[in-house]
Amino acid sequence: MEWQNNIPTPDEIIDVGKKKLGDFRRFLPWIILGIFVLMGLRGVIYSIGPDEVGVIQRFGRYTRLSSPGLHVKMPFGIEKATPIKVEKIFKEEFGVEKSDSRSESPGLVGDVSLMLTGDLNILDVRWIIQYKVKDPIKLLFVVRNPRSIIKDVSEVVMRRLVGDYSVDEVLTVKREEIDHLAQIETQKILDDYQTGIQVVTVKLLDVNPPDKVKPAFNEVNEAKQEKEKMINQAWEAYNKAIPRAKGEAERTIREAEGYSLDKINRARGEAERFLFTLNEYKKAPEITQKRLYLETLNEILPKVEHKYIIDPRQSSILPLLDIGRKGGRE
Repeated sequence: MEWQNNIPTPDEIIDVGKKKLGDFRRFLPWIILGIFVLMGLRGVIYSIGPDEVGVIQRFGRYTRLSSPGLHVKMPFGIEKATPIKVEKIFKEEFGVEKSDSRSESPGLVGDVSLMLTGDLNILDVRWIIQYKVKDPIKLLFVVRNPRSIIKDVSEVVMRRLVGDYSVDEVLTVKREEIDHLAQIETQKILDDYQTGIQVVTVKLLDVNPPDKVKPAFNEVNEAKQEKEKMINQAWEAYNKAIPRAKGEAERTIREAEGYSLDKINRARGEAERFLFTLNEYKKAPEITQKRLYLETLNEILPKVEHKYIIDPRQSSILPLLDIGRKGGRE
């Protein structure tokens, strides 16, 4: 049959295979060379992101830093480039449980947020620390696990600071002060450890009493608020009464001072008038006596209801002068 004549024999199949294998062996060195070239090119060219710096190691020893962009290094593991993000702000949260498994900082739960205050009260303190890399060389070669160090140092610093204040201070007026001191002290310790980390901020997120003691804590707060209310009411009454009393006392003092000043000035005026009169009297005693007599009569007679003039040479009263009604003139 014709179709049976077209079927290759086993020997023909073997010959074809040997021919193709020979062709493959002829190109095998070129294939291997191409693979090495691709591997070499891949190991030579590397890129550094815009917010990164590259730390270059040669046989594990630090040699240089590379800036953002495309660069060339020695291939086949001779040099290694490690990109370090120096502009990104990293964040660690303490006492906050995170449900997102993709978060860069797994939540720390449990007893890490329970702290003892200076007046022996327990608080549930939750805070964050934000930081960035300021020295990538120290980050890679001085410390083994910088993130773990940051967590441990921040927890130690926060526990010590909370222990320096009372529960009311931590809950209210001293929170910003604690944030500031925690940032300073955390940075100092990290610098002593040569971690190459710069602390950007430390901030208290939430401060509450533990759930088990919240009812008792709320009752204490209500009692304190009631106490403060009564104290404020007392101060309000005090501030109303005391200024009023001070005003009355000041007014009385000013009136007394005015009365005293008036009396003193009047006495001085009388004394000066008397001295002036005395001097005039010494100059002309008779005229002065007559003038004083007339001035006295001029002051007294208008106040007298009935007036009588007696002539010293007569023994009877002069009845013709009605001085009281008409001033002595008809």
